[in-house]
Amino acid sequence: MSLNRREMLRLGAYGAGAAVLSSVASSSVLAQLLPQAQPGAVDPLAPLAQPRAQILTPSAPAGIDPQLFARAKAALDQHRIYARDTIGIADFSKPSSEARFHLVDLASGQVESHRVAHGRGSDPAHSGYLERFSNEFGSYATSNGTYTTGDYYDGKYGLSMKVQGLDWSNNNAESRAIVIHNAWYAEDDMIPLHGMLGRSEGCFAMSRKSQYEVMRKLAGGRMIYADKLA
Repeated sequence: MSLNRREMLRLGAYGAGAAVLSSVASSSVLAQLLPQAQPGAVDPLAPLAQPRAQILTPSAPAGIDPQLFARAKAALDQHRIYARDTIGIADFSKPSSEARFHLVDLASGQVESHRVAHGRGSDPAHSGYLERFSNEFGSYATSNGTYTTGDYYDGKYGLSMKVQGLDWSNNNAESRAIVIHNAWYAEDDMIPLHGMLGRSEGCFAMSRKSQYEVMRKLAGGRMIYADKLA
């Protein structure tokens, strides 16, 4: 399927990267998704608005551990990530029953939080808590570290988004097919039934509603920082 320049920009592609959907159905879903952005939400169709020097949030926003927020901001500088208006922070110190994937607007300090599953290799007993990280193939575990978002694609769970791992602790993410996707076991109705979400194979699995909001706001090479505080 050929895409013109306008359509490629609509997928959040920057520089030489081009997001490619593998089916007309996915393109239709994305077309319905993107126009629904709420007032004030980051629009992946627009050019990046926040240059590197303009991070205005001096301290951790409410609901985010200050130490974890400091690590995320340090990672943003260390990896020289240009897209600095909105970042994702996954706090795997918290159980899967809690909204622990935070979308942070660095200019305003506003936070929007979502539930996210962790890998079954990270929680063998299925306690709802992440016990360990792994970057190994076949571990089915969550990896900690700095990620940037990549291309959209149409996969097992429909419209999904690739991520790239930038640290030694998660640099196998793309080869391991670690992505952002929705899943039935990550829907909110799992909580009253089981007290926790199900487990992924290492992916950032979310409810469909959360996944679409996360992809909308983090498209175009924006950062996700995932970690657990001791």
